[in-house]
Amino acid sequence: MERAMSTMSKRRAWQGPTILSYGFRPFFFLAGLWAALAMVAWIAMLTGHAPFPTRFDAFTWHAHEFVFGYVSAVIAGFLLTAVPNWTGNLPVVGWPLGGLAMLWLAGRIAVMFSTMVSPWLVGLVDLALGVALILFLGREIFTGRNWHNLPVLGLLTLLVTANGLFHWAAAVGHPVGDNIGLRLGLATEIMLITLIGGRIVPSFTRNWLAQRKATRLPAQLGRVDQITLVATGVALISFVAAPENLATGVLCTLAGSANMLRLSRWQGQQTGAEPLLWVLHLAYGFLALGFFTVAAGAIGLMPMAGALHIWLVGAIGLMTVAVMTRATRGHTGKQLTAPPSTAAIYVLIVLAVVARIAAALWPAAAGVVLDIAAGAWIAAFALFAVIYGPMLLRASITKRT
Repeated sequence: MERAMSTMSKRRAWQGPTILSYGFRPFFFLAGLWAALAMVAWIAMLTGHAPFPTRFDAFTWHAHEFVFGYVSAVIAGFLLTAVPNWTGNLPVVGWPLGGLAMLWLAGRIAVMFSTMVSPWLVGLVDLALGVALILFLGREIFTGRNWHNLPVLGLLTLLVTANGLFHWAAAVGHPVGDNIGLRLGLATEIMLITLIGGRIVPSFTRNWLAQRKATRLPAQLGRVDQITLVATGVALISFVAAPENLATGVLCTLAGSANMLRLSRWQGQQTGAEPLLWVLHLAYGFLALGFFTVAAGAIGLMPMAGALHIWLVGAIGLMTVAVMTRATRGHTGKQLTAPPSTAAIYVLIVLAVVARIAAALWPAAAGVVLDIAAGAWIAAFALFAVIYGPMLLRASITKRT
């Protein structure tokens, strides 16, 4: 088809399966399913009921499949949907989109059955989608001169590099449980939320409040945001290099304070009537709070594994669900308001966060509260699949958000 065809025209021209008509559809659907199924598989691995032929222990597999498996699907769905709107260029639809989804699936299969093939091949297969997304985003930015989003390209490249470091360590026989690649991947995702969340949270809030003629609106981007991004980046670099270090604790405390200040300027207290908005503020709040728990872990006040789950489950888990639910509703012609069933998804993830942190602070009851955390997580994404699966799979009117 000709380059001049509009984005909407190309979507309408696709006559194949609905799931391949828009970037968010296959990847959000796969992300929701994988978030629930991977947790079930992890529990089965821990109890000895699912001896998958993976070369990674249960905890390392679990960490990798969340940081690089689940999140990569969400990022792919977000970028393939948002970037054409940013640049006005043609979206990836149809069988090329299906091919990208198959790359993601191939990565999951390769990691799960990694003892059966070369570790180098496992790494190449798992990195394929990330490399494809780098090429896609790079092309869109450079052909459209969309320089504003160069930092997103840089962070995406860093995330793929982090996954590459993880697989390199596995291939050469280095321990991967406490792997710099995992830390770098987590830190990059926190930086992505700081960057992109700092755009969308106040923007969506400002639009909603303006429609209701509120007198107090979120602050415009300015010096506070710039300082926060720098403080966050410096703290995350220290966390990757030396997670259990006094300097890391100090820098994370400063970054957490800066992010709390930033969040306080976005008028989140006025969004209680709309779950699609308050969930964004809450997720960003978990990002800020995570810096304080990581600081506590850095100086030995709590286990680092528990400290990190404020970021893993709270910031990343809740923010990705918030983005997937909002984008799905907006691009399938639904009202941008969350019904009680969608709010229940958010509440279940918050319960998972609270239970996971309780397990770290209350070791005597760790077994019970960890079961609660896992059960709440699985229930949240099972509910997402039930509610949003039909929206993602069925034909519908699409529009921009």
